Amino acid sequence: MKQTRNDIRNVAIIAHVDHGKTTLVDVLLKQSGVFRENQEVAERVMDSNDLERERGITILSKNTAVTYKDTKINIIDTPGHADFGGEVERVLKMVNGVILVVDAFEGAMPQTKFVLRKALELKLPVIVCINKIDRPEARINEVIDEVLELFIDLDADEAQLDCPFVFASAKSGYASLDMEKEGTDMSPLFETILDYIPAPEGDPEAGTQILISTIDYNEYVGRIGVGKVDNGSVKVNQDVVIVNAHDVAKQQKVKISKLYEFDGLNKVAVEEAGIGSIVAISGISDIRIGDTLCAPDHIEAIPFQKISEPTIAMNFIVNDSPLAGLEGKYVTSRHLRDRLFRELNTDVSLRVEETDTTESFKVSGRGELHLSVLIENMRREGYEFAVSKAEVLYHFDENGHKLEPMEIAYIDVPEEFSGTIIEKLSYRKGELQNIGMASGSYTRLEFSIPSRGLIGYRGEFMTDTKGNGIMNTIFDGYAPFKGEIQYRKQGSLIAFESGETVTYGLFNAQERGNLFVGPGEKVYAGMVVGENPKQEDIELNVCKKKQLTNTRASGSDDALRLTPPKILSLEQCLEFIGTDELLEVTPKNLRIRKKILDPTLRKRDAISRQAKGGN
Repeated sequence: MKQTRNDIRNVAIIAHVDHGKTTLVDVLLKQSGVFRENQEVAERVMDSNDLERERGITILSKNTAVTYKDTKINIIDTPGHADFGGEVERVLKMVNGVILVVDAFEGAMPQTKFVLRKALELKLPVIVCINKIDRPEARINEVIDEVLELFIDLDADEAQLDCPFVFASAKSGYASLDMEKEGTDMSPLFETILDYIPAPEGDPEAGTQILISTIDYNEYVGRIGVGKVDNGSVKVNQDVVIVNAHDVAKQQKVKISKLYEFDGLNKVAVEEAGIGSIVAISGISDIRIGDTLCAPDHIEAIPFQKISEPTIAMNFIVNDSPLAGLEGKYVTSRHLRDRLFRELNTDVSLRVEETDTTESFKVSGRGELHLSVLIENMRREGYEFAVSKAEVLYHFDENGHKLEPMEIAYIDVPEEFSGTIIEKLSYRKGELQNIGMASGSYTRLEFSIPSRGLIGYRGEFMTDTKGNGIMNTIFDGYAPFKGEIQYRKQGSLIAFESGETVTYGLFNAQERGNLFVGPGEKVYAGMVVGENPKQEDIELNVCKKKQLTNTRASGSDDALRLTPPKILSLEQCLEFIGTDELLEVTPKNLRIRKKILDPTLRKRDAISRQAKGGN
């Protein structure tokens, strides 16, 4: 018989990127007494990964728990980025309600729509938290209207539309139920959670049923499955059977060796947990997301939403450049293979496939950001490898027609740049669907565009809008192939010989375009050292020294002036490389190079591709 467990609430915090979810969790932790009075706590304590801290985004969903008035509130902080949507989809299965955080100035953004749709489909009650109400340009009334319109657009039912609104400033640490009044602390939000989010229900007398929604990984204990106890209870040393709704053949008997619950930021070992508890289970080597742990006498898998498929892929290749192995700690194909397959332990949206050569692996993900975060993490860990240009993954319908992934791009730009953006995206096969006013003097453009049309566009977009544009994208299914797109209008400046760059050689080369290297840097034949404003590739000798003579002309010894080189970030490198180029990634350097380093073989390859009708 079903019972309600009133001393627990399970809630997820969802929002568009940068609307303040992680800061809000910080303040809830601080005000619930998780930290000692005098304890120093880092800002955005939930973003534990270095990359999350630097980029100011949440990449992995995190679990935490606070206690308020004898009720344990399990809180899950989720990513707001579309590339990490796989994280959001599955954690919602663990909770009984969500807090939708919306910026009081930016209002309902594309990603708000994406995460809210997932919550409404699962019939979860929603608390709307309008955050950053102390911003001078806050427009609270309009944002409330935008959020309600969004609920109506997403076919919310009457109960969901009748949701409570809480007004907060996570940075200043207060919440209020009245937009006109400043609060003193977060208790109005805590009270709303207790009143509005239903307590978890389940049958404590039934057989054990736990759906694994997240996987954590630890070098010492291996995979850790995190999920909610839906029915029954679970004990240490209990025998259970693993089954999966999407894999009927899976049925494996295992023993629960360690059981944890969350308390603040820590996992606390427990002997037993009952219905509604969010638990972490270690000691099961091949536990996966979507698995259900059941009692052996009551085997029944809990249905689970399939994780969205990857849309983009690139090859990770063992580095074979003339400078290979000089800067990395892990350089072999075995190192690369082990690291990529280890990433699958925690990242469900990623796919890694072997190719017909042991030196290369095909890695597929949800977007450029998703894969660039993996590349950056591996680079920091001491790996050295090369990656190819990102390409989209095509599907084919029953008639053999090619289908490609599409995105809806929402672009907010100052009015004077809208013409340029429309022209650029039309060139990339984008279709303008809608045009309207965004907040302030910004114009909002809505495009339907192939995913490949956005590859390598963000850098150009920031240049075209002088850093004032905002672009958000959401995956929008598959549609018939839209035709070829020419990605790059610039050619590459290629080093003609191996050696060290010299000021004299660079001075002569800089007339041809923007250089990526300065003096005294190691280069090799076939390495890309700059970009040519024209479309063709040019080979240059950047290691060329001035011929010494015994006659001196007046002024010839004046210092040569070099333009500072253009230093590309990882994202800019991934955007710049062409289909015949690779990006060499080492812990110390990013180098762009041609796939075929030998100029004669490269020309021969280009001729044979042209003959076949390639580009």
